[in-house]
Amino acid sequence: MKLITAIFLTLFPLITFANSSLPANRHIAVQGTAEILAVPDMANISFEVISTKDTLLEAKRDVDNRVNLLIKGADKYGIEQGDIFISGLTSHINNMIGIETGTVSGERYLARKRIKVTLKEIERTDDFIEFAQSVKINNVMEIESLSSKRSKLEAKATQAAIDNAKAKGSILAEAFGAKLGKVYSINSTANHQRYPTNNVKSFIFSGSGANSNPFEQVRYVDETIIFTSSISVVFDLEIK
Repeated sequence: MKLITAIFLTLFPLITFANSSLPANRHIAVQGTAEILAVPDMANISFEVISTKDTLLEAKRDVDNRVNLLIKGADKYGIEQGDIFISGLTSHINNMIGIETGTVSGERYLARKRIKVTLKEIERTDDFIEFAQSVKINNVMEIESLSSKRSKLEAKATQAAIDNAKAKGSILAEAFGAKLGKVYSINSTANHQRYPTNNVKSFIFSGSGANSNPFEQVRYVDETIIFTSSISVVFDLEIK
């Protein structure tokens, strides 16, 4: 039993090394990371349009009329047809219950559509929401800050992560009397977009609609976007 155990312990490191993706020669594995901060210049604004009427046809017509009014006036804000996404109609029956009696007093039909609008001028967010209110589309579901330079900023973050990996590798290699050699392997780059906390501006609009607070409501827009990137690299080491 002792002999078998000794053989197993001897072979295990060899098997592990054989399955490793690291080179057999001297090497160093580092991870480079970077963050690029940007000021958003665009926004995605999501609305919900709800109407409750005595018939489904009336509710549908009311929702469609309000959506059409929004589309007709959207071009004044630099919004093109491809910048507007409208979901399909959903509907259901609302049973009206009497407050005093607690009994069902009748049925009404609720129709709902959701709209997502890409606003290419983020500074016009307040004005556009006020316009949406004027055509009775004022259930703001979400506001997402965007950058029109996203692709360039992601590429910039990736390059910064690469430079960071090289710098880290060089510092560590120098500390141990070596220098970086050729690149042995590069793992996939991870790019992400996130928003810092406590970095928002607020604006106020009047709430209304089926599920809205009748009082004024506050919405927030992120003032900064952070593009992050990380990359894992294995370098050969050259001894000085």
